Amino acid sequence: MILYMNNMTKFKIVIPANEVFEAFVDPSKIGNFWFSSSSERWEQGKTVTLKYDEYDAQLDIKIIEIELNKKIAFKWGEAEEEHLVTITLTELDYSHTIIEVNEQGFNENDDELVHKLVDNKEGWVFMLTCLKGYLEFDVNNLRTGIVKD
Repeated sequence: MILYMNNMTKFKIVIPANEVFEAFVDPSKIGNFWFSSSSERWEQGKTVTLKYDEYDAQLDIKIIEIELNKKIAFKWGEAEEEHLVTITLTELDYSHTIIEVNEQGFNENDDELVHKLVDNKEGWVFMLTCLKGYLEFDVNNLRTGIVKD
């Protein structure tokens, strides 16, 4: 029996949940903190193409669930290693939001599990740091700072 694990990352941002939500789903905003571009607005049932111009890469995500200003769930990855990512937004008050990113689908029997979990955690922390910089301080050039081998 193969067990699948998840990886959770939480972050606090001093921005209302609706603005955080729009940063993800609006194609004109995502390039300021995460991917270079998004093919269209994220809506439940759609497949969206995300591009990283800096790495000459792109991937498709399948939007599984959208709950306005509260939740975004999507699947990504190859069929045999597809992961479910759930981004949950909890507004503490009008100006503070907790962002929770939970990625599921890591095979507990994978010899590279620890490396994959650490790499995954680093990626989410970096993306959320870039999001915080963009929304709180209008810094939109952090995302290009990551170096891939």
